[in-house]
Amino acid sequence: MIILIIYVAIFAASFFVVRFGVRKFRQMNDFTSLKTVTFGDESAVRPDRWASVISIVTIFLIWGAFTGSKWVPIHAPGPFMGDTEFTYTLEAPDGTRDDATVTVRVFTVGETVEEPVIEPGDGIAKNDVLTVGAWRSQLLLMDKNDEVTRDQGARVVAIDGKPVSEGQTVSVADGTVAVTAKGSLNFAPAKGMQMEPIWLPAPEAVVSRLIEVSKQGYQNFTLWEHLYWSLFRVIVGFALGALVGIPLGYAMGLSDWFRGWFDPIVEFMRPVPPLALIPLVIIWAGIGESGKIILLFLAALWIMTISARAGVSGVAISKVHAAYSLGASKWQLMRHVIVPNSLPEIFTGARVAMGVCWGTVVAAELVAAEKGAGMMIMVASRFQLTDIVLMGIILIGIIGYGIDILMRKAENWLVPWKGRV
Repeated sequence: MIILIIYVAIFAASFFVVRFGVRKFRQMNDFTSLKTVTFGDESAVRPDRWASVISIVTIFLIWGAFTGSKWVPIHAPGPFMGDTEFTYTLEAPDGTRDDATVTVRVFTVGETVEEPVIEPGDGIAKNDVLTVGAWRSQLLLMDKNDEVTRDQGARVVAIDGKPVSEGQTVSVADGTVAVTAKGSLNFAPAKGMQMEPIWLPAPEAVVSRLIEVSKQGYQNFTLWEHLYWSLFRVIVGFALGALVGIPLGYAMGLSDWFRGWFDPIVEFMRPVPPLALIPLVIIWAGIGESGKIILLFLAALWIMTISARAGVSGVAISKVHAAYSLGASKWQLMRHVIVPNSLPEIFTGARVAMGVCWGTVVAAELVAAEKGAGMMIMVASRFQLTDIVLMGIILIGIIGYGIDILMRKAENWLVPWKGRV
């Protein structure tokens, strides 16, 4: 919740600074600036580069701040590290009470730690020591030192002077102490607001792992082989889906017979998530490459069919009448009117289909694969290698974003009239 509030606050502040501070010093002289009507016009809405840069920097700063990264100047409060202590009051069966001090040393998990040296003290309750890793908790069995044990009827009645009973938790200087159901003490140091590396590693840890995997590989394959096979599967599956889906969509948009025949099938399969088809595809085609490509083909097929059908159905009837009035044949109508006006919808569908294919290939590789980005993430998650999991996710996102940019460039080159006619 705190991270969300910070993100929204930065978004709002950046919006007002850019909108009322930076933007008024910029003057646009492109096609969009010359348009008289822009509200509701997709072609007039372009990404604000300031917003894009600030968005990426904000995510990076929040990531670094809440993971204790050395690459960012500001950090959220981290976990307590060092020595602290608390006192517990032990009550014997005869009502006698005595206080004992527990010295706690909190250390970074994975590092070697030495226990503090203390004097046991006098009385029925003896001073004790405890070592606990950051973000962890540690159980203290007082019976090992105290003269009167719990089996003899002794019990802890207060922590740092605060009355306590079994099942309760008390806040102390640098953490909390809970009295378990059996009367022992469980100390948990203050965790702060930073994420534990096992849940979210710092940016430099992910970059370091990326360099390591790039040089040494992972699971008997290089990083580039993993990414190549994922990309290869996506491209082949998407190409086959587009090869079948676009002609099918055109046929459904131009022929009532094709529309009536295939519409129930397309509308039935469209809401079925590709991941639900994985068991069936494995039964049909096994766990080899053919099964993964078939799954990606099915993921792209229905999207490309619907986009092509929508593109044909969206052609203005006035353009069709104009072409016929000029003596155009059906082939000329198809070539010069239907196809050009349907391409924007097809490219939009292609971008959506490519994104779906990327998500599907990762899931397919999670099920059964020897190489691929999804397989790399799956194996790393089994060993709680969060840095590799995060590295794989970032690489998948970057490649997917790169493909989307290439498709946008192709659309601008092949469909320059989009938004202008």
